[in-house]
Amino acid sequence: MAEAAPEPLAQTAPLPPRALELVFSYLGLSDLRSCSLVCRLWYRLLHGDENGEVWRGLCARCLGEESLRGDVLCGLDTYKSKIRAFQHGFSPSDCSRNVYIKKNGFTLHRNPIAQSTDGARTKIGFSEGRHAWEVWWEGPLGTVAVIGIATKRAPMQCQGYVALLGSDDQSWGWNLVDNNLLHNGEVNGSFPQCNNAPKYQIGERIRVILDMDDKTLAFERGYEFLGVAFRGLPKTCLYPAVSAVYGNTESYAVEERYFSTLCKARDHPKKQMGPSLMSSVQCVSDPSWEQGPTCGEKTKKCFLF
Repeated sequence: MAEAAPEPLAQTAPLPPRALELVFSYLGLSDLRSCSLVCRLWYRLLHGDENGEVWRGLCARCLGEESLRGDVLCGLDTYKSKIRAFQHGFSPSDCSRNVYIKKNGFTLHRNPIAQSTDGARTKIGFSEGRHAWEVWWEGPLGTVAVIGIATKRAPMQCQGYVALLGSDDQSWGWNLVDNNLLHNGEVNGSFPQCNNAPKYQIGERIRVILDMDDKTLAFERGYEFLGVAFRGLPKTCLYPAVSAVYGNTESYAVEERYFSTLCKARDHPKKQMGPSLMSSVQCVSDPSWEQGPTCGEKTKKCFLF
């Protein structure tokens, strides 16, 4: 006797958008990332309103009201961009034992430990694309205060008061105290390259621009492009990093933008990452993702989060 054919699965109507948003509002970031790859409808719901209830609720759970109302994230317009910045904040597990990362995820506080230089890396590094983040100091710089990038192998603590970032071939840094560029234990010249370059002022925000396609690191100050500081960066994962020596000083790092290779200007670095581009582009991804993925399509890398 032949076996009966299995009954076809019942077709169910898709949940209305409001119901989906309610379900999404209970999910964490990794689950939301997975949901964005399910179908176009879910992708559009998560992409469509960056100030929607999903991102608002996630911000409240991850950051708290104090961080959302503070000055640290004032330059980011949407809840989704604030969550993205939080994901790129300092890593509490990847820093010197003499510093701690505050709950907001963006503030490094160095304890007053004598004869020690201490640093921290962010949670996420970059091996491709163009990225920008802001760094600033609240409190004295001391004799050494360096901002820059480092590989995972670069040390985040050493004895004495030295320029930790740039002390070996695994990190690149700009010492804000004496305006020297540092790499592989050597001074690579002064920066910016101009006569009587102004010293860093407490609270002044420096924008760091990492171009992993052109292998360069550049800086801006007050929307003034200061130039390319380092060229020929290695093709490896590089992390935003800082190092400090002064006790009880605090440093902040806030990731701002992701730039895809599609928005590259070919004529001049300033035009490539100038103020107009910085203010107009928040997150640019591959155009094949504009309509969202469809079921059965091969998964590509998505820069939604």
